[in-house]
Amino acid sequence: MPTPRPAAVALAALLRLTAAGCADPGSGSGSGSGSRKADAAAGNASPAARGAYPVTLENCGLKQRFDKPPGRVVVMNGASVAEVSTLLALGQGDRIVSNQQSYGMSEVPGRAEEIRKLPTGGVKQNEAFDIPREAMIGLRPDLVLSVMAHGFDAANGFATREQLDEIGARSYVSPEGCGRDNLNLTIDDSYTLLRDLGKVFGVEDRAEKLIATARRNIAEVAEKVTGTTRPKVMVVFANMTMGSNEFSAVAAHGIYNDILAEAGGDNAFASASKSSFADLSKEQVAATDVDALVVVSYNDPDPTAYAKKLLKEFPQWSAARQNKFVVLSDSMHLGPSNDVAVRRIAGMLHPEAF
Repeated sequence: MPTPRPAAVALAALLRLTAAGCADPGSGSGSGSGSRKADAAAGNASPAARGAYPVTLENCGLKQRFDKPPGRVVVMNGASVAEVSTLLALGQGDRIVSNQQSYGMSEVPGRAEEIRKLPTGGVKQNEAFDIPREAMIGLRPDLVLSVMAHGFDAANGFATREQLDEIGARSYVSPEGCGRDNLNLTIDDSYTLLRDLGKVFGVEDRAEKLIATARRNIAEVAEKVTGTTRPKVMVVFANMTMGSNEFSAVAAHGIYNDILAEAGGDNAFASASKSSFADLSKEQVAATDVDALVVVSYNDPDPTAYAKKLLKEFPQWSAARQNKFVVLSDSMHLGPSNDVAVRRIAGMLHPEAF
């Protein structure tokens, strides 16, 4: 596999950092106990959470008070599109003064183009592939979104949350970054991101509608595939290396598995690693029968070619004999479109059900 480009290096670094976090045993699947807890929290929302100000949000141990919707939002890179996609889904794109996130493609029609048109603020990223402290202060933000807490780490050359507070800017770390390990990340965390930003921008009703639609879409798919045989699926990032072996970008745990479960499949490599990603040799991959392949694109120009190359490389796979694969990008990660991934994967795994 080729050496990753700089953006891919940023993703690899992010995934290594998240894998070093702490587990959250309370997480449930997208339609299980976690969803019920999220529903209960939504039902107990205060009037402030429905669009009145001031709004106070506790995030990664810090309380952030908002007296009005933020108007100068900066979205840090973090090798994510969860934050920018969530803002766009909530209709808040015109509040962004600098966006550093992009996957180059999206399963949501028009989303990639919409992201491409957002302002960058003329920022030159630092060696940690994100916005350096001086540039951040110069953007005069009133809200900064980061995927991980390390996005506010002075050691990485970034503005700290305290420094941002001094210039009147609030800060927010996404659910996967608050001292958690994305080993346990689920679809529910995508809903948490929607709810939090819905509250901050006074559009929680819109957030709840998006969540309700996603839940309904996922439930409909899950019902169709209930009782079917559960194929073993390989989830791998296209043309990316994150470790020492040839196949070091193979997903083992996290939101990927939650999505697979709702789509009626299981991760073929869930037992290959205790971390979010497995670092595997070609021999280990060849020894595992793979019924279907999900290739995840992170700014890869031709992920379909990569998928076809893998199927040709491992002709003994059931996936190769049946040419069973799907290429996805942002819907496989934290963000507002996990239901799209569930539907696309389920249609590939169980075409007879649709």
